[in-house]
Amino acid sequence: MNTKALYNLTYGVYLLSARDGEKDNACIINTAVQVANNPTRISVAVIKANLTNEIIAKTGRFNLSAITTEAEFSLFQLFGMKSGRDGDKFQSFTDVARSENGLYYMTKWANAFFSLKVVESQDLGSHTLYIAELEDAEVLSSAPSCTYGYYQSTIKKSAPKPAVKKGWRCVVCGYIYEGETLPEDYVCPICKHGPEDFEYFEETGAAVPKAEPVPAAPAVSGGGKKWVCTVCGYIAEGENPPAECPVCHVPASKFKELSGEK
Repeated sequence: MNTKALYNLTYGVYLLSARDGEKDNACIINTAVQVANNPTRISVAVIKANLTNEIIAKTGRFNLSAITTEAEFSLFQLFGMKSGRDGDKFQSFTDVARSENGLYYMTKWANAFFSLKVVESQDLGSHTLYIAELEDAEVLSSAPSCTYGYYQSTIKKSAPKPAVKKGWRCVVCGYIYEGETLPEDYVCPICKHGPEDFEYFEETGAAVPKAEPVPAAPAVSGGGKKWVCTVCGYIAEGENPPAECPVCHVPASKFKELSGEK
C-alpha cells in the first residue's frame, strides 16, 4: 500500500478555537467538512492530545476560522507547531474578535468564521471526531480559502530558512574567522597560530561564536612575578605560572617569566 496517495486528498485549512473559563486556545486543522444542511452540521477531527480537543470535549463549543491564501507562515508556526499548555498563543496573535458565543475568531487572514455546538462525538483512535450544529457564521473577506496543498506548496516554502554560518575555527584557542576562505598569511589574533591550525566548519541555525577578549591579568600582589604565554601573549601574575593558559589552553611549560617585571 502506498500511503502517499493520501496526499492527493484535498482539504481546507482552519483555525479551531475554544475557551474554558478564562483560558483561550486554538490549533490549526485541515479536517473540517460540512456533512449536512438541514440542520447545518459540520464535522471536525482533532488530535486527542491537543489542549483544544480537551477544551471542546469539556465545553461542547468551538469556532472555526477559514484561513485564506494571504496567511503567513508565522500563523501556522504559532498555532500549528506550539502547544497552548506552554503559554497563551493569543498574546502573539491579536487579530481576533469574540463572536456571540464568547470564543475567538480571526479578523485577519480569514474569509469566514463559524460558531458551532457539539451534538455528537466519536473516538477515532488518534483523533476525536465532533459533529457540530452551526449556531452562527459570517463572511469576513473575499480572499480565496487556503487549502492544505497551497500551504505545502507555497506558504510553507516561504518560511525563513535557517542561516548557514561558515567559517574557520582555530583548533588551539577556538577563535572564529567568518568567511569561506581563510587568507594564506592569516594569524589568529588570540593565540598567534597560523592557518595550519584552523579548520573549516558550517553550522545551520546557530550564531557563530565570537572570540573572547584576552582576559585581564589578575591584580598585582606584593612581590608577584609576571609570566607571559609564549603562544598567545597572555600575561599572568603570581609566584608560579598558571597550570593552563586561560586563552589558548597550553600548559605551564609554555610560559616564561618576564624579567625585570615585578
